[in-house]
Amino acid sequence: MESAQPLDASQLRYQYTTTPREVPDAEILAKNKQTICTDHMIVASWDVNSGWSTPELKPYGPFNLLPTASCLHYAYECFEGLKAYRGHDGKLRMFRSDRNSQRLLMSSERISLPKFDPIELEKLIYTLVSVDGARWLPKTRAGDFLYVRPTIIGTDSQIGVAKPTAALLYIILGYMPRVDQPVGGKRLMTNPDDVVRSWVGGFGYAKVGANYGPSLQATEAAYRQGYHQILWLYGPNGDCTEAGGSNFFVVWKRKDGKKELITAPLDDQLILDGVTRRSCLDLAKDRLEDEIEVTERKFTIGEIQEAVSEGRLLEAFAAGTAVSSDS
Repeated sequence: MESAQPLDASQLRYQYTTTPREVPDAEILAKNKQTICTDHMIVASWDVNSGWSTPELKPYGPFNLLPTASCLHYAYECFEGLKAYRGHDGKLRMFRSDRNSQRLLMSSERISLPKFDPIELEKLIYTLVSVDGARWLPKTRAGDFLYVRPTIIGTDSQIGVAKPTAALLYIILGYMPRVDQPVGGKRLMTNPDDVVRSWVGGFGYAKVGANYGPSLQATEAAYRQGYHQILWLYGPNGDCTEAGGSNFFVVWKRKDGKKELITAPLDDQLILDGVTRRSCLDLAKDRLEDEIEVTERKFTIGEIQEAVSEGRLLEAFAAGTAVSSDS
């Protein structure tokens, strides 16, 4: 059944906090183990019969969920991650937020959560950033950012695997420290033969929580061995897919001497269609056309090893919203 009432940012209701919190400094951020969020959030509920409720901007705080909420039992939840930046010219900026809004819609549909107009979601994101950005990202903190997290969860309270009939959209802003590149770059461990992050026919291309939690056991094992992340491989040939939760790129010289920037393709739906991934490819095609060939295809760990042995590997890096770094 289609939603009767669409998500409509123009109807947003405002309830401002009366107890604004102290904005943390860099030292407090570095010591805090939990994400510190700004003063407000935006919420809108959805019901299969009535559609979307009037969205509300309200003080940040906990939700009331029944223990039988479907998101707690069947992983009906998806999210996005993007940043609002304070520029050195004093302006607040977002980076390609239209792409993130469209991707959240795709993820929501993939796990049977409700549809919405991505343009309306983007308007809500900009409103929340405009309300909390002035205080939490003052002009004195040029170069800092707020992490924007729109999320949709299933809230219907009927135990049983079925398409959700109720859901909640919420948008929060996390104030997070910068993530610096490790000295010498990241060290990646290739995953064991019996562990994969995603698979053909699965949901590796959607930004859902079930893509992340199951990967942590192997990631923790990599940490204990002195590595920063896992280079996830797939299939009998060891196809390179992602590095941790980021898109993975290699720059090498092909055997014909041509420089090539290569990354895994999207057509088999194994990897996330990263916004920074697409930006790296677009920039390389636009500005380095005469220097490097840009390729999206399957490539294997064996090809990397061969390039290393022949002195053809120039660089490898991971790119994502949280952090981009060399390996």
